[in-house]
Amino acid sequence: MKKVVVTGGAGFIGSHLCEKLAGLPGYAVWSLDNYSSGSTDNHVEGVTYLNGDTRDIDQRIDFTPDLVFHLGEYSRTEQSFADVEKVLQFNQSGTQAVIEFCRQRGCKLVYAGSSTKFADAGSGPEQSPYAWTKAANTQLIQLYGKWYGLSYAIAYFYNAYGPREISSGPYATLIGLFTRHMRDGSELQVVHPGAQVRNFTHVRDIVEGVYLVGEHGQGDGYAVGSEEGYSVLDIARMFGGPIKMLPPRPGNRMHASLNSEKTQALGWAPQYSVSQYIKQLRAHDWRQQADAETPLDLTPQ
Repeated sequence: MKKVVVTGGAGFIGSHLCEKLAGLPGYAVWSLDNYSSGSTDNHVEGVTYLNGDTRDIDQRIDFTPDLVFHLGEYSRTEQSFADVEKVLQFNQSGTQAVIEFCRQRGCKLVYAGSSTKFADAGSGPEQSPYAWTKAANTQLIQLYGKWYGLSYAIAYFYNAYGPREISSGPYATLIGLFTRHMRDGSELQVVHPGAQVRNFTHVRDIVEGVYLVGEHGQGDGYAVGSEEGYSVLDIARMFGGPIKMLPPRPGNRMHASLNSEKTQALGWAPQYSVSQYIKQLRAHDWRQQADAETPLDLTPQ
């Protein structure tokens, strides 16, 4: 059996990755999550769940895994200004512990990098505490590869959406928020100027990409993002209904470059389109929906 650890395995993306891996023959899957934003509602069959912080990974994981997918970090850009202590705790101390664990155990590390690294002609890492820590971690992992021979691969995620995304509170995702507002008939709130371009990528496309990177990737530069780019205002108009413009916020990048050639060379290609996904959301009968989340299992388009 291939032993795999997914940090953040009870979160939005992590739960889908656990589900993917647990469904494959020959995989034994563990999740390590502190449930700061993850949920037991995201647990899937066939996974062993450990409640703990990544800073304590060497105490919580008492075996040597073959592969560690490190997704368990703080992952909100604008909110990171208010949560800087938490950002440094999770994204510096926690990630340092995961890197050192992989070095000492001799297992491969797959790191979930952020597209903020490539934002606005290279200024992305300076735009928020979140973006800075994520970019710094990719450099540290590369240096561990050089200094200690750490086996690693770095995949960069672009604006995930889909089932299990958070639709309320400070950690909500944009598609989740807009879905809730559409369902409730309330205004779609767009941060000025609304021209910010995002490469919205379905969570299952991201999971397929990061799985291939884990199996076959080595080194840096594996972008996992849809080539389709839409402004936030474009997305709001796809949902329909009234739009309310909000004042500008720090850390709200305008654009992030994307080059997924290395990931495509592993056999990856996105299967979902956000525009088609929104059409299916709009056609859904929300009167039968008991909550404000987005649990729809929509088909690729």
